[in-house]
Amino acid sequence: MIAANPDVLVVDVRTPAEFETAHISGAINLPLDQVDAHPRRIADDAGGGGTMLLICQSGGRAAQAHKKLCDGGLRDAVVLTGGMNAWIASGAPVVRGRQRWSLERQVRLVAGGIVLASVVADLWLPGARFVSAVVGAGLVFAGLTDTCAMGMLLARLPYNRGEGADIDAALACIRRPGRGAA
Repeated sequence: MIAANPDVLVVDVRTPAEFETAHISGAINLPLDQVDAHPRRIADDAGGGGTMLLICQSGGRAAQAHKKLCDGGLRDAVVLTGGMNAWIASGAPVVRGRQRWSLERQVRLVAGGIVLASVVADLWLPGARFVSAVVGAGLVFAGLTDTCAMGMLLARLPYNRGEGADIDAALACIRRPGRGAA
């Protein structure tokens, strides 16, 4: 799609740190929290500028961004099925930078750590194991709704903000005809 149509605008909705680790050449980094904050502005700026290809790590956040942008008035947007995981697995080219953990991997580490710590703490503090039940309920809710509160919180940490979180520059690239990576 990208090779066949030079007007395709690749918008990566992962965190700046994830984007820095690996991204598609020419992609614009516009983190999901910024899409949530500016859906109508993004839709207006991108209107008439060709197809917008939304990408994240596995497809979930891009699907959320797609819904928000379509609700904001954007009509020509698609989600890259399987996200960067599928892109890299297919052998497609990527721009690599400093390696960082994906947001999904961070969620697994934090959720597993909380569960393990609460079960161990239950040996000295009876009832602490119920914290793991809360985490489990949160993970079930995340699976059912395809949202993740823990992931949204982790995305706000300085580790995940990286160097490239210039939202105004990203939006300027969406507007500009000769688009470049932001």
